[in-house]
Amino acid sequence: MTNPEQIFPGFIGLGVMGKAMARNILKSGFPLTVHNRSRESVEELVGLGAKDGGSATGVAAASNIIMMCLPDTPDVEAILFDPNGVEAVARPGTIVVDFSTVSPSATVDFAARLSEKGVFFIDSPVSGGPKGAQDGALSCMLGGDAAAVERAMPILKAIGTKHVHLGAAGAGQLVKACNQLVIAMTLTGISEAVALCLKSGVDPYAMRDALLGGSAQSFVLQNHCKRLLDGALAPGFRSSYLLKDLKLALEAGRALGAFMPGTTLSAQLLTAVCNSERKDLDSAALGLLIQDLSGISK
Repeated sequence: MTNPEQIFPGFIGLGVMGKAMARNILKSGFPLTVHNRSRESVEELVGLGAKDGGSATGVAAASNIIMMCLPDTPDVEAILFDPNGVEAVARPGTIVVDFSTVSPSATVDFAARLSEKGVFFIDSPVSGGPKGAQDGALSCMLGGDAAAVERAMPILKAIGTKHVHLGAAGAGQLVKACNQLVIAMTLTGISEAVALCLKSGVDPYAMRDALLGGSAQSFVLQNHCKRLLDGALAPGFRSSYLLKDLKLALEAGRALGAFMPGTTLSAQLLTAVCNSERKDLDSAALGLLIQDLSGISK
């Protein structure tokens, strides 16, 4: 692939998701400058042809599209606005794309602060998990200036197959919150269904097979339920991460005056999961908590 309009991308945050996305950007033929707190991922990508930016400032100085995939809202704010952050050196016209899942209201603030320097901020949280990231098949939920989104689209197409522009800055994060609360509530229902079958003596694998053929079929039933039944609870997507995302959804709900009883219950259940020494297990470990509370012995 040629480099359209001389795009020079940079990537900050090379965890499981970020590293996979960065690899796919390299595979698509773009030059790439990278930075990460731990060196191992940087060295791996340098071996594939990336350049080591050395710091967030180094990445920003070398790039006209700067991407981030970071754990939480304070991490994004620090990378952007610390004295040695992106804002210090980003040139007018630069686009910052944030793949992290963070606060919608904070995202609106970040975009406003960067716009004062002529820098565009796009929130693009993703769905599809580690496998989607590896396969370049993520779904991108986009908020921000429409023209900036269009300019960034060649890069976005390298990491995802579905791209929906939802509105102004913060809209992508709000829709990602919707995605996470739907997953959590679906997972709660599946966990209860498995427990009900175990209590009654019905084979939960057969239950899952039956439900996959009807209106209850879903990605969560297909994948998370099987993880629970097989006891394959190495993450995946950690329970602590899902809890963090539900708290972001509740924060948005409180700010907007939305009634969210299902999300509140799911957040309480995930809090209990994390407090039962399962915070680093896959979020499907919610089913183990439901089984504990149902008196189901392992």
